[in-house]
Amino acid sequence: MKTGSFPSRRLLPIRAFQMHLTHYDPAWVKRKAVEKRFNMKLALEVVDRAAAAGFTHLIIDIEDAVRYKSHPELRRPYSVPISELAKLAARARSRGLDVIPKSNFSQSPLHRHNHWFRPHHDLFDAPLYFRRAFRIIDEIRRACRPKRFFHIGMDEDHERSHRQYVRAIKALSAGLRKRGLRAVIWNDTAERWNRAEVYAEKCLAAEARIPRSVVEVVWDYHGVRPDVFKRLRRRGFEVWVAPGWNPVQIAKMHAAAVRAGARGIVFTLWIPCRPGNRGRFLARIAQMAELRGKGELRESYRR
Repeated sequence: MKTGSFPSRRLLPIRAFQMHLTHYDPAWVKRKAVEKRFNMKLALEVVDRAAAAGFTHLIIDIEDAVRYKSHPELRRPYSVPISELAKLAARARSRGLDVIPKSNFSQSPLHRHNHWFRPHHDLFDAPLYFRRAFRIIDEIRRACRPKRFFHIGMDEDHERSHRQYVRAIKALSAGLRKRGLRAVIWNDTAERWNRAEVYAEKCLAAEARIPRSVVEVVWDYHGVRPDVFKRLRRRGFEVWVAPGWNPVQIAKMHAAAVRAGARGIVFTLWIPCRPGNRGRFLARIAQMAELRGKGELRESYRR
């Protein structure tokens, strides 16, 4: 069992656990035909355990996991009444967790993060696209009652030009700001694999042009890039980090983030919230309890 010593007792103030009621990426899309609705009993247990372990925020990846009154055409076999989302969010609030709803508005036929919005994903940033998007955001907002943040994804955007990517973030951020919320996005600039360069360059170009109210979440599962954290901080952004599952990676990234003045860390598992995955969820949550207490992080199950 791998372990990683945690070099500092100082913790980032925002410690978020991300739960997926559903998700869209190539691996998940292959299972869509047989996907089952998320398990509420496990979701509530995850909320309770996350609060007890020291998390401060719950990110809920929603997308088409619920039924929208404004867009009944987005209903899938695994979609549940939006009242179930409201129940889950209420439980989180009662446990002291701030709720951060998440639905991804990236554009990519390769990664398919936005395909939950089908058939409207093909509108490609037309005014009607954003009107539909904000009708859904408003339903989610009423159900979740977020205090400060809404996560709009935007990672691995393959279709938009740099200019289009900036415009989309600005449009979504402006609409959320009118609703009293700040946009949260993934930042791809720490990624090194070959196809990721186009996403890293796009994010880097956007940093100079998007509002500084946008929260940048730097995800990096295999290394630590404090230069990225520092660059974003110099540009005036609030920075969170997403280190993946490896205990050494978590400890190193958290320590580097603290030194760079970042404010948050995001833990997640890219798996369905189903009873068969209970052990994996609890192991991941336990990593936060270990980080806070024993000074040692145990290996958790991978992605």
